[in-house]
Amino acid sequence: MDKRGKKYFLNEGVDFQSDLGIIDKDLIANAQIGDTLKTHLDHDFKVVKANINDFIELMDRRCSILVKKDIGSVLAHTGLGSGSNVVDAGTGAGAICLNFANVVGNDGMVYSYEIREDFAKIASKNIEKFGLKNIVIKNKDIKEGIDEENLDLIFLDLPKPYEIFEGVYESLNFGGWLAVYAPYIDQAEIAYKVAKKLNFENIDIIETIERGIEVKTQGTRPKTRMVGHTGYLVFARKL
Repeated sequence: MDKRGKKYFLNEGVDFQSDLGIIDKDLIANAQIGDTLKTHLDHDFKVVKANINDFIELMDRRCSILVKKDIGSVLAHTGLGSGSNVVDAGTGAGAICLNFANVVGNDGMVYSYEIREDFAKIASKNIEKFGLKNIVIKNKDIKEGIDEENLDLIFLDLPKPYEIFEGVYESLNFGGWLAVYAPYIDQAEIAYKVAKKLNFENIDIIETIERGIEVKTQGTRPKTRMVGHTGYLVFARKL
């Protein structure tokens, strides 16, 4: 990370190059987390171990991804934890399945369905690069059927997720959660009604709004720009 806060991935066995100069590959090879490395132009770089958010910020993505406020709401609302088994449909670049896998750990598994082959390939490369071993990417339409059983969470980011709610109900553990990301309120409304008809319980629709606070010499106040509407989240539990 440079003094501007800009982040970079380091590639093993090659010199690092940026607009602030070059760092020799031998310096990189001997560096430890927390070290400061100087470029040939005398600019400082901090060596930082990337966490999941750092990686997602820099990874290859050719589509929109869920933002942290929505991902956090899904994790908190469903109580996902170590050893949980998850199905995710609508992989995209892999942002939310990476978060799921990071939370469930080596004792859990994440199976992610993506109908588009190009997105499935991008997500697979991103996952391999981050190094998680508990994710399986499936280039398959989930409407053809959910292969897995005894699931703790099924997360759907699809245009018409309610079309597969019957299969979702059958694939969930007792106490397992269905979670849906819906950009439009009519999608969320239909999802709610279908889930209720199928005897899901604890059905909720929420919208998370995030407003930052800025601290200046003149005073402290809310930022004038905020992360407003991104999507609605629908939750339902098999009980």
